[in-house]
Amino acid sequence: MSKLQEINKDFMTEEAMLQGCIKNDASAQQELYHMYSPKMLSVCYRYAKNREDAEDMLQEGFIKVFMQIRQFQNRGALEGWIRKIMVHTCINSLKKNKKFSESVDIIYANSIHVREDAIPSILQAKQVVECIRLLPMGYKTVLNLYAIEGYSHKEIGEMLDIEESTSRSQYTRAKAMLEDILIRKRIIPIPKEKPSWLSTAKVN
Repeated sequence: MSKLQEINKDFMTEEAMLQGCIKNDASAQQELYHMYSPKMLSVCYRYAKNREDAEDMLQEGFIKVFMQIRQFQNRGALEGWIRKIMVHTCINSLKKNKKFSESVDIIYANSIHVREDAIPSILQAKQVVECIRLLPMGYKTVLNLYAIEGYSHKEIGEMLDIEESTSRSQYTRAKAMLEDILIRKRIIPIPKEKPSWLSTAKVN
């Protein structure tokens, strides 16, 4: 039994996991995977078409985590560092899809107005996450990156190889469509004066 295994069979400190992963210790890698894979699968699921694709993204993401673990400098949370790798893995996977490239490069929404208070602030609530998944792929991706991951439109543009203005337009349209879905599912109330665009926003 290795020294890492002798620390504790049921618990391993984050530092021990890090050091073990740097040394390619299988028990440390397994511990890290079990600790963070549930949350990271949720991240992947928000970008993926289905659970199978999300699991593929997760596996690919953790391969990158283990390959790049030496680059983690303890300047922030390990979970946040892993999450960034997962998000970039998801985006790279999506960009291989021609339909995704087409869907994220179309500007629709320059003039759409959305009530900022209409969209729940807790966008990761299970009900809302499932509604976000109903959005077209391009809209869903930009909404996730901007509203949940916290990337700027400039950063999103660079990640998706689109103009910053396209990212802004995609986000505006995504909010409009999400509001429509949330109203139809009675998760948020109908506004007193229904905006003209609400009747035209449709879910694919």
